[in-house]
Parts: sequence; structure tokens; C-alpha cells
Amino acid sequence: MIDKIKEHIAEVEKFTTQAKEDIENFRIKYLGKKGLLNDFFAEFKNVPNEQRKEFGQTINKLKTVAQEKVNALKEALENKAEEKGVYGDLTRPAQPIEIGARHPISLVKDQITEIFARIGFNVSEGPEIEDDWHNFTALNLPEYHPARDMQDTFFIQTNPDILLRTHTSSVQVRYMENNQPPIRTISPGRVYRNEAISARSHCFFHQVEGLYIDKDVSFADLKQTLQHFTKEMFGKSKIRLRPSYFPFTEPSAEVDVYWGLETETDYKITKGTGWLEIMGCGMVDPNVLENCGIDSKEYSGFAFGMGIDRIAMLLYQIGDIRLLSENDVRFLEQFKSAL
Repeated sequence: MIDKIKEHIAEVEKFTTQAKEDIENFRIKYLGKKGLLNDFFAEFKNVPNEQRKEFGQTINKLKTVAQEKVNALKEALENKAEEKGVYGDLTRPAQPIEIGARHPISLVKDQITEIFARIGFNVSEGPEIEDDWHNFTALNLPEYHPARDMQDTFFIQTNPDILLRTHTSSVQVRYMENNQPPIRTISPGRVYRNEAISARSHCFFHQVEGLYIDKDVSFADLKQTLQHFTKEMFGKSKIRLRPSYFPFTEPSAEVDVYWGLETETDYKITKGTGWLEIMGCGMVDPNVLENCGIDSKEYSGFAFGMGIDRIAMLLYQIGDIRLLSENDVRFLEQFKSAL
């Protein structure tokens, strides 16, 4: 009888299956109310006294081995079901990974930064929440100056001296306060103005402003720098500078690039003239240099500023500026090839 039980132990240890029904039949065969274990226990009374100890130990071993086998098979079956539910069929080909797209604002900003980096300009950044001094007063815009009306400003209600910056010229002020000439830096960033939102304007947009200060800097240096930029950025080197007014530069100018009239779109964006305005510029006003602790008798410089959004709309033929901030995946996916 003991040998027969040992044969069942060996059979239990070899048993394996992946079917739930087979596991249940196996459990009933050995551990059920009418299973073999109960039959063996019933035979215990007929076993000679000298064999009872070994007989009992062998039966208990069969019970333990059978229970462990049932538990192990059930656990393996549950793990397989869970793995299939989470990962699906692991033998199937993998799904292709969706390639992300960089935002057109980032693409244009990085391109502008790279162009100026090649001619020695570094990148400077500053806070978007600014104070009156850095955003206005230091830039030759004292309180009640009429030119402040050129920029509709978001002020912090609890503190009228704190505002959302209206241009990244505030970064240039901070840079001049903490660095001595020669200075050659560009300041990309987001700015805010209280304007009505439409297809052509928004209450926030992005700028890149540049600043160069050194001894004997002239307007000719400014023109040559901007001509180099337009050639690298647009592939067009024909520019013109029209007299304009900015409180922090004197003289000041608007910069136009000759875009041409080759397509219907060219006629539309240039209003039939072929010329397209891209930025403002000028020689830094001596008062601004003095406000920032730079000797205007020894140093001079030029500054320029352009809208990244406008250039992005121009390069990628985007008809509505609101698309740049709506995070529409269908719109952004168009720029995958521009990575």
C-alpha cells in the first residue's frame, strides 16, 4: 500500500496542464470528498502497527504535494491570463511608435538663435512678470510718457508697479545692469499685451530681441547684421530700412525684406508691393545706456526686435495666429517633417 501511495506522489509531481478543467479534475481526484486521499486514510485502520508511522507520513506527503501542485497550476494560469489582458498577444508585431512634432514657434526660435549664435550672440533670459523700471522707465519710458500707450499692458491689480512684460527689452536691461560691454546677446521669450484676439493678433506672442554694445558701433553695423540674418533666414538679402520711432532707440527704423511677387500668396502677404515688414531696430538711446550703468560717451550700440509668431506664420503659411496656441494635434502633426 505504501508503494502504491509513493507511485501516486510521483504521478502528482509529474502532472502539468494549462487547462482549468484539467486542474479541477486533478484536484477532485486527489483532494475531493471522494478522492484517493480519503480512500487511503480509510485504509489506515487496516495497516499493521509497525507500518502506521510510515504510512501516515506518506499519506501526508501525498496530500501536501497534491495541494501544492493545484496551487501552482492555478497561479500559473492566472498569471498567464493577466499577462495576456495587459499586454495582449506578445507574439504580434509591435505597433509603430508615433513620432512627435516640434512646435513651429520652437522651430523658428531655434533657427533664429542658431543664426545669431554663429556671429557671436549669446542667449539671455528674464522673468515674464516684470517691474515698471525694467519694462518701461529704464527704456526711456518714464511715467506718463505718451509712448507707453503704444503697448496696452496687463498690470497686476494689487501692485501697479508689477506687470506682464510687453517686450523682451526688459531682459536686455537686466543683462546690461549685470554685464559690461562688449555685449552681444539675443533675448527670446513670450510677451503679453492687452489686445483683442483675432486671426492676426493675440494677447500673448513671442519675440526675439537683439542687443550689441561696444565701442564705435554704427548704424552700418546694424544694417549689415540684419542683412546677414535675412539672407540666412529667408534666403533673401534685399532689405530696406524705413524711418520710424521707438523710445529706446534713436535713430529708429522698420526693416522690410523684399519677398517678391512670384505667387498669389506673395501678393496677399505683401499687399502687392513685394516688400514685407519683419522687425524694428535702431541705435540704442544714450539715456538707456546711462540708466543701465554704461557710459554712453564711450560705448554705443544697436538693438532690434522681431515677432517669432509672425515669422512662423510667414514661413509655414499659417493663416491664423490662434492655431499656434490651441494645441490641436492635427495642426501640430504637420510639422513632423520639420524636425
